[in-house]
Amino acid sequence: MHTIKDDRLRQLVTAIFAKAGCNAEEAGLIGRRLTDANLVGHDSHGVVRVPAYVRWLGEGKVKANQHAKVVAESDGFAIIDGQRGFGQVIGGEAMDIGIAKAKKVGVAMIGLRHAHHLGRIGDWAEHCAALGIISVHFVNGVHLGWIVAPFGGMQRRMTTNPFCCGMPVEGGEPIILDMATSKVAEGKVQVARNKGVEVPPGCLITSTGEETRDPNALYADPPGALQAFGDHKGYGLAVFCDLIAGALSGGGCNHDGYANTGSVLNNMTSFLIDPRRVVDANAANSEVTQFVDWLKSSAPREANGEVLVPGEPERRTRATRRAEGIPIDDTTWGNLVTCARDIG
Repeated sequence: MHTIKDDRLRQLVTAIFAKAGCNAEEAGLIGRRLTDANLVGHDSHGVVRVPAYVRWLGEGKVKANQHAKVVAESDGFAIIDGQRGFGQVIGGEAMDIGIAKAKKVGVAMIGLRHAHHLGRIGDWAEHCAALGIISVHFVNGVHLGWIVAPFGGMQRRMTTNPFCCGMPVEGGEPIILDMATSKVAEGKVQVARNKGVEVPPGCLITSTGEETRDPNALYADPPGALQAFGDHKGYGLAVFCDLIAGALSGGGCNHDGYANTGSVLNNMTSFLIDPRRVVDANAANSEVTQFVDWLKSSAPREANGEVLVPGEPERRTRATRRAEGIPIDDTTWGNLVTCARDIG
């Protein structure tokens, strides 16, 4: 295990993408977003992704130095094509377009399609919340191949279909829910495989439908599948992530009409709300803070336990890892170093 300070890790990743053909601004954004995912404890969406990103860039499956292209819009919505650009750039540009519309008319919908991997979706909810905007995000992925089985089935039919919400808190920290609708993100299985450890119970099934904790089962031939969290409830949310992200953006839902190209394209449909335009913002903020206090007043079930709200674990992990460094397993670190050397 290696422990790397976040600024050094960010500099390395930025240098890799600059050498790979990204301009300085884009390389810096990719370096910051991927490192930040590790910083908050979402290692599955962090620097473990670098070698694949660089490989896909070399193969033309992701394009450097692209920007969000508005293909249709009104005051209250925009459909945006990501043009296969890096999600760490395209996602932020799409949110800025939506934030401007929400501030103008109160509520906006942004349908983003054909963006390369958008990374940690919580980035976009945090970005909106920092500017006082409530946001809800539905995400799917197409073209990389399916990885999640539907509830009651054992063959892959969906991607991990993230769901995310962000609520700004005036004078306090935002509430951020960011989760895959599979029991774990696929990247967490990658990390477990790299570390040589098992995944939690109930995450995976083999190709014949038996539950397993072996992360290698997901990559076997024939491959196993991830399971939705919460059985039929998580599966139901995953279905609507696919429908809303894919159908409303125009980027498509998962089905056998999409060939596996070996590189992911994300679609994301986001709803953005400026509370100052639709309600008494001070009263709404008071309700939010009172609700959080009410949740935290519950006696913890475990000795020395604590009731947290969404977003708090990530903030605490960020503080710890910023002070102590980011832990990187030997396999991930070796892959990152090899990638850096190969690209010069």
